[in-house]
Parts: sequence; C-alpha cells; structure tokens
Amino acid sequence: MRVVLLTQDDPFFLPKAIKKLHAGLPDDIEWVGTVLFEVSPFGKRESFFAKMKKTLDVFGLEFFIYFSLKFIISKLTPGHSVKAVLRQASIPLFTLEGSINSPENLKILSDLKADLFVSIGGNQVFKRALLDIPSQGTINLHTALLPKYRGLMPSFWVLKNQEKYTGVSVFFVDEGIDSGPIVVQKKVEIAGRTQEELIEYTKDIGMDCILEAMISIRDQSYTLIPNPKEELTYFSFPSRQDVITFKKNGALFFRWI
Repeated sequence: MRVVLLTQDDPFFLPKAIKKLHAGLPDDIEWVGTVLFEVSPFGKRESFFAKMKKTLDVFGLEFFIYFSLKFIISKLTPGHSVKAVLRQASIPLFTLEGSINSPENLKILSDLKADLFVSIGGNQVFKRALLDIPSQGTINLHTALLPKYRGLMPSFWVLKNQEKYTGVSVFFVDEGIDSGPIVVQKKVEIAGRTQEELIEYTKDIGMDCILEAMISIRDQSYTLIPNPKEELTYFSFPSRQDVITFKKNGALFFRWI
C-alpha cells in the first residue's frame, strides 16, 4: 500500500511523533512522499508576526516567552524538525504552492498514485477532488473523542472544561469538519497533565492509532465507528477570556521544570 502524508513542519510535537510513525511502518506499506503545509498551530494560515501577536494577546506573556524559547531551541538543535526527520528517512518532500486543491497540485498528488492519504495537522480544507485521489481514502488524526470536541485545539478545551478523559480518533476525511466515520479510537485519562504534556501524550498514542488504522485499511479488516452529528460539540480558537477561565479552573499550559 502506497501512503502520502499531509502535515506541517511543527517544531514542538511532530518531529518525535513522525519519527515514531516511520519506525513502526510495516515493510509492505510504502511511504512515498510528504506534503508540508505552512506551520499553523492554531488552524489558520497567517503571517509570522500575526501569529506572534495573536499568541501574545490571547495566551499571555508567560506562554509567549516559554514557546518562543522552545522555538529558538528547536531551530538550534540539529535534526529537530519534520523536514530533518523526512530527510533522514529518505522520504520525498513536496512543498505545494497555494491551495492543495488547485489543479496543478492535484496533478502532483495524483501522480504519486497513493492508496491512502494520512493527514496530521493538515490546515487546509480538503475538497472532493482531492479526497477522490487515493484509492483507499484519506484518514486524519484528531486528538479528542469524536464526535465531541470537533474543531481547533481540543487539548485546550478539555482542560478548560475540566474533563477527566479525552482521546484520540483516526477517521476517514469527508468534506465536513472532523465529521467522517472513525477507524480507530482510544480513550485517554488526562490525569493532571498540562496542555503541553497532553498534546505530546496524545500525539504519541495517535501514531499507534494511525499505524493500526493503516494496517486495518490495508487488510480491509476495520469496522467503522459512528461519528454522529447529533452528538457533536465544536470549538474554535479560544478568546482571552477562555484562557483566563482555563487558568482559573486550575489547568496549566506547561511546567517550567
């Protein structure tokens, strides 16, 4: 089975996760290429300075300093990027200009003759012409127990809402938002984790779930789990007031030590 990954060069959580995904890949599943989107951790494509300003305005100075330092350290650490992980694994990299749904980009993706697209942190809308390219469909990782917590930043919202559990869902992508049928789903105890710890933990479990999903799709052995619209909750980008409530409820973004 031929697989193409659609992701972004997030320096915080994805290098380690994607390295694990590659290490666990069975010999008969061929990773034939990766499309890297512009980094957009909050789900919207904006300029670098717009992202910085939004981060500072919404999440506050301490958050801004902490992740700015982590970003700088990642840039100074050899091999700590998705691009570096791909180079080390000799996986071809495709950087597409403009919309992934443009005729030119659809032609590039079609020529890869993929059986399956795998989306991790994809930040563009996938239209029907794109979804029709891989013969076995497109799967996406969402770190929540769908149909609950569809949308952006589920790790933030489950902590703000003082949930005891969250989860990981790998689902077939359709033209909705996190609305396709689920292939693999795991429940996760939050257990006092910070948001940073929760993201790292669910990304790690998510790689296991993606591998399980790919193998079951290869073998045509999966049983779909419903993702009913009637039970959905949806969350978008938080406001400054949401962040204040997050902290008031005892949730932490990170630990300095």
